[in-house]
Amino acid sequence: MNLERFLARRLHKSEKNNRRVSRPAVIIAEAGVALGLCVMIITICVSLGFKHQIRSKVIGFNSHIHVSSFESATSYESTPIVADDSLCSLLSTLEGVERVQRYATKPGLFRVGDEFLGFVLKGVGEEYDFSFFSDYLKEGSVDSVLHAQKGNQVLVSRIMADKLDIHVGDRLETYFIENTIRARRLTVCGIYDTGFGDFDELFALTDLGAVQSLNRWDSTEVAGVEIGIDDYDELSLRAYEIGRTLDEYGNAHSTSYFVQTIEEQNPNLFAWLDVLNVNVWVILLLMLGVAGFTVISGLLILILEKTQFIGVLKALGSPNVSIRKVFLWLSAYIIGRGMLWGNIIGLGLCAIQKYTGLIPLDPKNYYLDCVPIEFNWPLLILLNVGMLVASVAMLIIPSQLVSKIYPSRVLQFE
Repeated sequence: MNLERFLARRLHKSEKNNRRVSRPAVIIAEAGVALGLCVMIITICVSLGFKHQIRSKVIGFNSHIHVSSFESATSYESTPIVADDSLCSLLSTLEGVERVQRYATKPGLFRVGDEFLGFVLKGVGEEYDFSFFSDYLKEGSVDSVLHAQKGNQVLVSRIMADKLDIHVGDRLETYFIENTIRARRLTVCGIYDTGFGDFDELFALTDLGAVQSLNRWDSTEVAGVEIGIDDYDELSLRAYEIGRTLDEYGNAHSTSYFVQTIEEQNPNLFAWLDVLNVNVWVILLLMLGVAGFTVISGLLILILEKTQFIGVLKALGSPNVSIRKVFLWLSAYIIGRGMLWGNIIGLGLCAIQKYTGLIPLDPKNYYLDCVPIEFNWPLLILLNVGMLVASVAMLIIPSQLVSKIYPSRVLQFE
């Protein structure tokens, strides 16, 4: 251990036991660091939770990448594309692609008594991944959507069920308006509730063949293909590769395909999520400023109170740089103690919220029923390291006060 660090440790231990002016300053500095880090941890965990949970819900409804006709991208009254087994097999072989699932849509009306409710009937095939809807299923079963005969089963949302006062097993009259009105009778096989009102009040799921029949399409015609990938960070790259592959395939088969990412389909929603990043940076900078201000104040008070100690060191031949290092090490100990308490309090509060859902939210406004928490340990470790380095760096200039203290003035009355 070098001399500067040894002296800093001795000073830090002595500060814990004395009752002079510097002790309250040290406590305030530690509290400022703890408060700042605690708020930073909560901000990061909550913002990550919001972004990833909302993003996962949007992807659960729509998948990462969509392939459709250009007309289908702007309307639920679809213009079909041909998606036979050869196309689906081709897409499945591309790097990073986890699943390929076909779908078809048809706008319609539910009727119960005198009540009518608009919706979009989404037909899905046997390859469809129902894990998302299974996680949010409140009643019934999702398997019946595909396994029932004649495609007469439908999965509806809790919002639809409450508005129409229907339950699992009830039969619904549905109407589809084209040149003439076409009617179908569907049976409710399940009720889901994702808390994402924009989608919950819109989509009802049924068998792909039923919607193809309503649209008068054959078995190879669909509204589009949903493609799931294994790494969201490579979304743009995978979309480009899929688009290039489909251009070659379309040229060979005299057809065209339109490729969109989930971000391009929902620009307003993802723009709102991007705004969260700006808010996070603002909060981090403010909290770093609070912590830095309290630590700088504490350091200045310590230097002024330890002028005799500084004078003795200078009289013994210690250079200003060495004495500054002593106080920087002392500040690092104070910052470290504050960060320890900041981590304990911040991570503790986040853990309580994550496992108990103590603080609720209104799903109509936030799309979630409680404040979400996500722990990203590499990012939290980086936050701790960054705060320690930044806080100590902010003390380099204030520590120059040491050079203004002269032994002849300090020790003349000793």
